[in-house]
Amino acid sequence: MRIVYVSLPTPHDVQAFVGKISPLDGQFDLLANGYVLDAKSLMGIFGLDLTKPLKLRIEKDTKETMQAVKRFLVEEKLSL
Repeated sequence: MRIVYVSLPTPHDVQAFVGKISPLDGQFDLLANGYVLDAKSLMGIFGLDLTKPLKLRIEKDTKETMQAVKRFLVEEKLSL
């Protein structure tokens, strides 16, 4: 398991992100404000505050998985 931070500031980014991880095996969870959300849920993501990086928990930390999310990765912010 691995935890990273992703940035999804635009609807296009959200759609691209879900499109990249949906075909992959394993669970992807977004953690925000005490909520745990299935990261493969397009509509669910739009309910989150997308102005800040989101914590992404990846169940299967494989090379393929990390390549899929690479474009969206950001460094952890101290204010999170």
